[in-house]
Amino acid sequence: MKRIFFFSLMLVLTVACKEQKQELVVEDVIAQELSNEKWAKKLPIKPKAQAILDDWIEFASFETSFDALHTVANREDLRLVIEEMITKQNQLEESTYPKEFNIPQVKSRQKVFKTYMLKVKGDLFYRIDPEESIVQMMEAYNAFRNQFNVVVNNTLDTDLILDF
Repeated sequence: MKRIFFFSLMLVLTVACKEQKQELVVEDVIAQELSNEKWAKKLPIKPKAQAILDDWIEFASFETSFDALHTVANREDLRLVIEEMITKQNQLEESTYPKEFNIPQVKSRQKVFKTYMLKVKGDLFYRIDPEESIVQMMEAYNAFRNQFNVVVNNTLDTDLILDF
């Protein structure tokens, strides 16, 4: 009886100590790569608005950092570009806006864009797939750029409406 118990105990220990395949969390190179095929392209700015924006140095600097977004190949590149964009966006926010664009409509679009930039940064920090956040950020950026076109093409004088 002792032998049966001893051999069964040894069998259980052998089975229990058998090397188990553990799933290691290894980031795959494919998981690191980003595909920018779904990302929206920048909306063009009309010449009338572009003439005003050419004198805004901080905006030109911000545009340059945004253009680098389309060249990223992996998450690490994206992390660096987003950090640079946040820095440039903060400089843009603190800069002196051109008179035509110093209105709440433009500033609110800029804040929405900043929110989505921070969302992408959070996705990268928590190692979540940033694709959806990047698409949302691109849409917010295009809305920000489109607002310049709307402001310049708006010929309605609000003072006339408010005088009544």
